[in-house]
Amino acid sequence: MTNSRKPKLTPFAFLAPALLLYALFTVFPVVRALILSLQRNVDGEIRWAGLAQYQRLLGDDIFKQALFNTGIFLVIQVPIMLVSALLLAVALNSKRFPFRDVFRSAYFLPSIMSLVAVGVLFRVLLNEDLGLVNYLLRSMGLEGVGWITHPWWAKVTVMLILTWRYTGFMMVIFLSGLQSIPDELYEAAEIDGSSPVQSFWHITLPLLRPTILFTTILSTIGVLQIFDEALIVTRGGPANETLTLGLYLYQTAFQSVDFHYAAAISWVLVILIGTLSIVQLKLGERE
Repeated sequence: MTNSRKPKLTPFAFLAPALLLYALFTVFPVVRALILSLQRNVDGEIRWAGLAQYQRLLGDDIFKQALFNTGIFLVIQVPIMLVSALLLAVALNSKRFPFRDVFRSAYFLPSIMSLVAVGVLFRVLLNEDLGLVNYLLRSMGLEGVGWITHPWWAKVTVMLILTWRYTGFMMVIFLSGLQSIPDELYEAAEIDGSSPVQSFWHITLPLLRPTILFTTILSTIGVLQIFDEALIVTRGGPANETLTLGLYLYQTAFQSVDFHYAAAISWVLVILIGTLSIVQLKLGERE
């Protein structure tokens, strides 16, 4: 009897350390944040508050601004990044493309750079008075742009940084998907008189559907958690125009030292990410 149970318990013995670490560093913080969001600090005494912190969110104009800004980044930046990554992957997957390995490395390089270095680099390049970009614009007879000080251009700056940094990473994922498609399908389509555009629409896109779904979910989660780019480059300004939910969560927790309210913001993020991920998965399955 004992010998028959050993094979069944052996996998769980190997999984136990990983499951313990996952429970300790993932499950426990999430549950603890939920408990904190249902409490409040009254003169140093922790009291049960129910949904008071979430009701407070409904009247918080700064939170609404952060939610709106995050939604703008999600709706505009994610499609631009994914389409750019897909087109780059298709181009660099072609055997006719010269030096394609060099270009693959060059496009992937930004994704492994330090976020602090990236932030400093773009602050120097996009400085309104001394930045290289505005210098080049003025040399062509154009006016300089307030990349960090103008409300709309500050949003564009954050989206440019996100696109520049993560397009190469998504491109590599698309490349792996493209390389799993048999060449025989394209050869058969070419024999039947199919053009490259027709092959792309009728062979590449349908077979890349799981990869597209995966990159969409991954980029959606990443954009909803934008923090470093907004903190380092624009600091949430001007006038909270680039304030994101992640940055507002940081400010609430570590500048205002209101951990209970910050926990409520974090759970809004959890709900948003979970809901959008489930919706995208369901849509992908339906397709």
